[in-house]
Amino acid sequence: MVFFYQLGIFFYSVIIRVVSPFNSKARQFVRGRRNWRKKLAACIETNGSYIWVHCASLGEFEQGRPVIEAIKKQFPRYRILLTFFSPSGYEIRKNYELADMVMYLPVDTRKNARQFIRIVQPEKVFFIKYEYWYFYIDELKKRNIPFYIISAIFREGQSFFKNNMLGKRYRQMLLKVSHFFIQNEHSARLLQTVGLNNYTISGDTRFDRVATIAQGVKEIPLVEKFKGSFPLLVAGSTWKPDEELLAGFLNKQSRLKTIIAPHEVTEPNMNRLENLLKKSCVRFSKANESEIHQADVLIIDSVGMLSSLYRYGDVAYIGGGFGVGIHNILEASTFGLPVIFGPNHEKFKEAVELKNLGGAYSLENSKELEKILNDLLADRHKLSEVSGICKNYVINNTGATHTIIKKVFNT
Repeated sequence: MVFFYQLGIFFYSVIIRVVSPFNSKARQFVRGRRNWRKKLAACIETNGSYIWVHCASLGEFEQGRPVIEAIKKQFPRYRILLTFFSPSGYEIRKNYELADMVMYLPVDTRKNARQFIRIVQPEKVFFIKYEYWYFYIDELKKRNIPFYIISAIFREGQSFFKNNMLGKRYRQMLLKVSHFFIQNEHSARLLQTVGLNNYTISGDTRFDRVATIAQGVKEIPLVEKFKGSFPLLVAGSTWKPDEELLAGFLNKQSRLKTIIAPHEVTEPNMNRLENLLKKSCVRFSKANESEIHQADVLIIDSVGMLSSLYRYGDVAYIGGGFGVGIHNILEASTFGLPVIFGPNHEKFKEAVELKNLGGAYSLENSKELEKILNDLLADRHKLSEVSGICKNYVINNTGATHTIIKKVFNT
């Protein structure tokens, strides 16, 4: 298994280098890892006490962030090394103020893992949710460095739980984890089937994150004037199929304001979106307070605003459900917005749970979107009831960060 794993990592690295001249993300992946030993050694303080937190991308960072904040607040002697696998996480959070150093995770080879850990000498290590890199985990175990997986979630189909040679090999990685902080009972039962009991059902740290966001949300006067006295639909992290569905509905509406915050904020995508909409629309960067009330659709052409936009909404549409999967629904739910999304949401625990509770709705076409929105917006009592379900769902699931800190640091 190790041989084939090494072979896979080798070919992955070669392919990334080959396509990097033609692909911006691949280019960032390669450039960001150049001279990593020199950069790391220059920034690491010899006598510093380091905690290493690794995230695959931006979504996992949001899960790790509450833990980082709690550590910095309660144990300020520790320095935080934050690593990312993907450019989409690193490029956005490379200047994260609570991390003492932010860098790409070097490719998982035996040599890289040994040198990386030797330079950092972390006292504790946290990987977020799905990240399992064989040589890093193996090296941490050899050095007896406490290693934790937080906000972990497991499913039957994962290789860890298959009763074949590959499954048995993959399970060796799980045996090297010091402690799992898992999201649900189902994950606990799966770990038990392979003889692992070193877990705590702590929940998902994203609930703590969105609860914190709600407390410190920014006011946006321009959006307040845009909404006026109309009901407001906030469509967040939308992709092309989402936007085409929304346009089919919105082009027939007259008593609804809509904010669309597309996942891809590029000029060609902005132009395509504007051409789809037959309503009066304006980009946020070009809007002014004296004329904003005249627009029916406000298009967000910058990043980092979405969580603050939800506070003004009545209902949220979350993108990604017609592709690989939906984006974060909790940022909207914490403000009491009923959430709507496409059919590809079954792998997202919070979407399934909130749907079962009556706070979320899935759909496959614009007719279903029309029915859901008409039902909610025409009945203020029902809207208030569903809003309460969403708010309470977030409130009832906070506390994972406290559980993790208490267990890891014996507080």
